[in-house]
Amino acid sequence: MVAEAVINSGDTAWILISTALVMLMTLPGLALFYGGMSKNKNVLNTMFLSLAGFAIACVVWVIYGYQFTFGASIGGFIGAPTNFFLSGIGVDTVLTDGTIPELLYVVFQATFAAITVALISGAVVGRMKAKAWLVFVVLWVSLVYVPVAHWVWGGGWLAELGALDFAGGAVVHLNSGIAALALISVLGKRKDTRLLPHNLGYSVIGAALLWFGWFGFNGGSALAADGLAANAFITTNTAAAMAMIAWMLIDIYKTGKPSVLGAITGAVAGLVAITPAAGFVDVPAALIIGFTTSFVSYFGISYLKPRFGYDDALDAFGVHGLSGTWGAILTGVFASPAINEASGLLYGNANQLVIQIISIVAVAVYSYIVTWVIAKVLDSTMGIRVDEQTEIEGLDANEHEEVGYRI
Repeated sequence: MVAEAVINSGDTAWILISTALVMLMTLPGLALFYGGMSKNKNVLNTMFLSLAGFAIACVVWVIYGYQFTFGASIGGFIGAPTNFFLSGIGVDTVLTDGTIPELLYVVFQATFAAITVALISGAVVGRMKAKAWLVFVVLWVSLVYVPVAHWVWGGGWLAELGALDFAGGAVVHLNSGIAALALISVLGKRKDTRLLPHNLGYSVIGAALLWFGWFGFNGGSALAADGLAANAFITTNTAAAMAMIAWMLIDIYKTGKPSVLGAITGAVAGLVAITPAAGFVDVPAALIIGFTTSFVSYFGISYLKPRFGYDDALDAFGVHGLSGTWGAILTGVFASPAINEASGLLYGNANQLVIQIISIVAVAVYSYIVTWVIAKVLDSTMGIRVDEQTEIEGLDANEHEEVGYRI
C-alpha cells in the first residue's frame, strides 16, 4: 500500500524561504553585480536586462514553461503539455513524490528559469537593443531552457541516463554561459571592450546577495528541511569561500595585490561550480572544487577570451559556462554514496564521469546551436544591435531616455 502524499509544514516553510532567496539572487543581486561592473552610461540598461528577464521568464513559466518541463516525457526530449496556466493545480495539490505544495515547486522552479536567462545578459551589455532582449527572453526560455531542464530534471533522456545536477550546473550555468557565447557571436564586439566598472561597491553588494541567495538555490534543491539541505548549505559556503581565497592568491601572484573584483569573481565562480555537486559531495570535495574552479575561470577570462577575441563583456561564459562545466565534471569524480547514494569516480564508478561529460556536451551543443539560430532570426527581422551613435552615447539615454548615474 502506497502512503498518501502529505504536505509537511517544515519542508514547505524552507522552500518558501528558499524561493524568496533565489528571487533575491536576480533582483537585486545579479542586477547590482552586473550593474556595478558596467560603464556609467549603461548602468540602467544593464540592470534592466536582469529586471525584464526575470519578469518575462516568470510569466512564460506559469503559462506553459513548467508544464513542458515537468510533464510526462515525450521521447525524453520534452514534457507533455498539460495544466496550461496551472489549471488543475490547486492549493492542496502535493508535489508528486514530495512533501510540499506543487504550486510552491512551480514558483521555486520559476526563479531558476528567470535567473538563468538573466545571467546571459552579462555578456551582451552595452550593445543589445532592449526590445530585442525582451523577445529573446521569451524565445530562449521556451526553446532552450525548457527542453534542457526537462532532459535533466523533468525525467528526460539525461535523467534516464543518470546525469547528476543537483541545482543547475548544466541546466543553469553551462546553459547560460554557452548561450551567452552564441549570442555575442551574432552581436559582435563593442567599440570599446574595456572593463570600466562605474561602481564596484554595487558589485560587492550584488555578489554578497548572490552568495546569500545561493543557500536557497542549492539548499532549497533538497526540497526538504533535512540533512541533505544542510549538506548543500555547508558545501556551498565552503566552495565559495575557498574559491574567493584561490582567486585572491592568483591576483597576488600575478600583480602583487589582491583585487576586489577578483575576490567577488572568485566567490561567484565557486558558487557556480558547487551548484551541480552540492547535494552529492562532502566538505573536502567542496574545498577542492572551490579551489580549482578559480583557476579554470581565471584561465578562461585572462587567456581564452583574448586568444579567441570574443567580447564576453562581464564574463558570463568565463564564470558561468566554464565553472559550471568544471563543477559538473567534478561531480562525476567526487559524488559520495554517503551523501546521496550516487557514486563518482573516486568511489569506484568511472561511468558517472562519462555520463557527466555526455550531459555537458549535449547541453552545450544544443544551447549554442538553438541560441545562435534565435539570435540570427531576431537580427534578420528586428535587428539586435544598437547603432554606433547609441553605443557611443550610452544605452541608458538612448534605449530608455533615462539617466542612471551622474558624474
